[in-house]
Amino acid sequence: MKNQKIVVIGGSAAGPKAAARARRLNQNAEVTIFQKGPDLSMASCGYPYYVGGFFDDRNKLLCTPTGVVRSPEFYWNAKGIKAKINSEVTKIDRTKKRVYYINHITNEEGSESYDKLIITTGATPNIPPIPGTNLKGITTLQSMQDADYLRAIRDKGKIKKAVVIGGGLIGIETLEALHLAGIELTMVELLPQLLTFLDWEMAKIVENYLKTKANVITKNGVAEFLGEEGKLTGVKLQNGTVIPCELAVVAIGVKPNTKLAQQAGIDTGAKEGILVNSYMQTNDRDIYAAGDCCEIKNLITGENVLAPYGDLANLEGRVAGENVINENKATFPGTIQTGICKLFDYSVGITGLSQGKAKESGFDYETIVNASSDKPKFMNGEILITKMVADKKSGRVLGAQCMGTGDVSKQLAIWATAIKAKQTVEDLVNADLPYAPPFSLAIDHSIACTHIIQNKIKGLYKGISAAAVKEKIDKNKNLFLLDTRGADEYEQTRLGIGETLIPIGMLKKKADNLPLNKETEIITYCQISLRGYEAAVMLQNMGYKNVKVMEGGIVAWPFEKEK
Repeated sequence: MKNQKIVVIGGSAAGPKAAARARRLNQNAEVTIFQKGPDLSMASCGYPYYVGGFFDDRNKLLCTPTGVVRSPEFYWNAKGIKAKINSEVTKIDRTKKRVYYINHITNEEGSESYDKLIITTGATPNIPPIPGTNLKGITTLQSMQDADYLRAIRDKGKIKKAVVIGGGLIGIETLEALHLAGIELTMVELLPQLLTFLDWEMAKIVENYLKTKANVITKNGVAEFLGEEGKLTGVKLQNGTVIPCELAVVAIGVKPNTKLAQQAGIDTGAKEGILVNSYMQTNDRDIYAAGDCCEIKNLITGENVLAPYGDLANLEGRVAGENVINENKATFPGTIQTGICKLFDYSVGITGLSQGKAKESGFDYETIVNASSDKPKFMNGEILITKMVADKKSGRVLGAQCMGTGDVSKQLAIWATAIKAKQTVEDLVNADLPYAPPFSLAIDHSIACTHIIQNKIKGLYKGISAAAVKEKIDKNKNLFLLDTRGADEYEQTRLGIGETLIPIGMLKKKADNLPLNKETEIITYCQISLRGYEAAVMLQNMGYKNVKVMEGGIVAWPFEKEK
């Protein structure tokens, strides 16, 4: 192969992956990475866990799987790649095919020619345009330096109160990290819910859990940072409330870092990211781009989206690195936007479309909520709550949201594979998944979801969401709410929504306690609504015409309970 000159701008995730792929495919190529900061190939998704004390060695964020730090020396000795750290590219000259840079340590300026250029400049944290952002004690968690700053705070143990601004993935993970440091925390979210990629009722379950660990404020933004002598002393909210604190972490999302590309005439899109085709190629045939600075296609809706995820950055970088060598032989088709986060004992994630996004995109869809264990109780099974979205006519699976103390990652992996393959409910109702009690129920949670939605699409089952039940109660609809659990369970936990307790085993014997009018709307439920479903079938057999099962049962009830 010819001696190509490959230049990569950006040394976090996509850039090093692109450089390594190019080098492996052409040992004669001259490959150079320019990295603005002092570190290379950082495991940025691991920052909250370093801050939280899950591990203490900072270098683990920079290491290969065998424990070697990815330094410039490593890249040269092991891969034959030049890595110039602390070196910011300030200009791209597309006519001369040359980049210009400055070293921020030595102030040395220079330039480098290229045959092919890969832009992986990442994203920049959003900072609210409000007074006080320059006070000491305000940070993001975007860089290694941010992680070092917050880890030092944890280790010193002097800060007692902090505010996390933003209830997205980074905000949630940062909150756990600081909570583990013994800091009293408040989370502030401008929108009506945390984790806006979830549907409201699912996000509310997360919020209820989070409130056992921290103060959570929604529908209220930050108006001003307050301070004395240049140090943060509090956060003032838009409603006038002041929250005293010594630390504020801003986690309100990121924006693509595209200034350099735009100045060079590289096209950007409506989302302000660099526009690329399936080869990760820009409007300049010799310039590619990958990672958080790009817009990519959503494979379900067809629209361009921003998807700043570390795994996608690596995949995109691999494709770009191959194509600068092999003339556009590799493709990156797009994303279904799969994401997951850890929150103490809880895991929360989504793949594909939420109900809200499916509605916005014009799909005629059906949804269900299923609550069950990830494995048998005798193997210490833990709860999972999944909301599934499918196209009503074709049965194509459009999305799944999953949360709980069980194995959420496994469930999302199943759903993500099915959605990417455009599989339908009918494809999945008999899915051949691995089963043994230490790992799964005989009918896996994911398969049970497809059974429920199959029954719903076929008209064999009428479900109703907890949110719809609450709306009917608030409107004083004439309902008969039937709790089918045992009396001991009822005494332990109950909703207090005007329900009648009739254990499933007593339903036929206590038929006199049921409504006389067979047209009365009856809503059945139990802890997870498995018994609620059995009761609904029995009631229908008894002649009741309007019976619905509250999906997910008490476990998925997002509102306050009586006890």
